[in-house]
Amino acid sequence: MTPARANVLGVGLSAINMGTALEAVTAALDRKKKGYICVTGVHGVSEAQEDPSLRDILNNAFLCTPDGMPMVWVGRWQGHRTMRRVYGPDLMLAVLAMSESRGDRHFFYGGANGTVEVLRKKLQQRFPKLQIAGTYEPPFRPLNADEEKRFTGMIRSTKPDVMWIGLSTPKQERFMADYLSKLDVTLMLGVGAAFDFHAGKVKQAPRWMQSCGLEWFFRLCCEPRRLWKRYLKNNPVFILRILGQLSGLKKYPLA
Repeated sequence: MTPARANVLGVGLSAINMGTALEAVTAALDRKKKGYICVTGVHGVSEAQEDPSLRDILNNAFLCTPDGMPMVWVGRWQGHRTMRRVYGPDLMLAVLAMSESRGDRHFFYGGANGTVEVLRKKLQQRFPKLQIAGTYEPPFRPLNADEEKRFTGMIRSTKPDVMWIGLSTPKQERFMADYLSKLDVTLMLGVGAAFDFHAGKVKQAPRWMQSCGLEWFFRLCCEPRRLWKRYLKNNPVFILRILGQLSGLKKYPLA
């Protein structure tokens, strides 16, 4: 059963919680139903306002999880009372833990400067029975023809069930939409900074800040030069747009 969607500025956020997200993932893997999962917060929704192709990618996702608390608050305002945050790093750990007993095979694509190999080692220590089919650290550009051939050959030979994509938004969403049909993999999940968090390269916000919707402030303090534009520009504009939607002043139909 396809989860209901909350309309957040024309982006259909899956009205789910961690339990229903895991149920959907399990069902897709059992049925070999191909699809990609986007974990989407203010940044992704804001980018989609200026980029109709990204909005289409998010709306065509198997799941588009509410990665930030503002997504949850808007969804509950719209009547989705059981909607909870499905945070990318938490979803990643939950799926990997579940896979230890299921035997699903996982592939990790992304990271930089050796992050993905550090991630592999840490996850193997944390989940000793986890089946890791392989890793690939791509260049900071689209794959050329030779690289794509080698990469698709790796996927064909290692046969993963799940591929984790650790790139930035909207790069990872575009990658999943472009490559899902080219790769013999059931699910692709774009989890952004989860690779850096679980590899121990970047510190996560305390849980109380996450639950209050203040994770953005923590990350801004940690990486101001990289993230100031994302948060100090996008967040106020997002608030104004949401107020307009909730007050009925502007309509945002789902594509």
